[in-house]
Amino acid sequence: MEVRIEWIYRVPKGMETVFRSEEMPAAQAMLFVEDMERTGRVKDVTFIDRFDSSWTVKELKGYLKGIETEPHNIRVYFDGGYDRATSRSGLGCVIYYEQNGKSYRLRRNEFAANLISNNEAEYAALYLSLQELELLSVHHLPVRFIGDSQVVINHLSEEWPVIEKDLSSWADRIESKMKDLGIQPEYELVSRKLNAEADRLATQALNGIEITGTKEMTAD
Repeated sequence: MEVRIEWIYRVPKGMETVFRSEEMPAAQAMLFVEDMERTGRVKDVTFIDRFDSSWTVKELKGYLKGIETEPHNIRVYFDGGYDRATSRSGLGCVIYYEQNGKSYRLRRNEFAANLISNNEAEYAALYLSLQELELLSVHHLPVRFIGDSQVVINHLSEEWPVIEKDLSSWADRIESKMKDLGIQPEYELVSRKLNAEADRLATQALNGIEITGTKEMTAD
């Protein structure tokens, strides 16, 4: 979860002013606040998340403690590929998350034969990622979904209306699954270059190469 810090700073002569930080991961924000509080000049600290909800220091500490052993700080890259000549599709997703103080990357792809367009394949790839999140027991957390499909990202972020019946059905399935899991989605549109890992997985699925695996990510 990303948050901003808002706090009142008091100088020795009694004057006060309000400061606001940039957005940062909640755990990092807590470290800053704990350090600032040692000065004895900080009061009324509040954390603001991306949904404009306010958190006290006690509430955020409880949240961070509660998610320590569960997957959190989750980023999902997804991509779908469609071969018009064969009417075959490949789906790919990459999920980055943290758990028990470690960072992980999950990769998964899947072949699909019953889709009719590239846009539908993109939706199916996002749905595949939701199924993986469910297997990870991800629930009631913010999740950032990152893809290069303007159609999917703009539909689900409600920038564009969903007109096509087939795509509307996928959007409904995805929103229903997110509601069941309590996921608070954030959407980010990126270039195909920045979505290369998921794109490669989708292509491998089209070529009959199945990829499923989780790897711990370590610093180089």
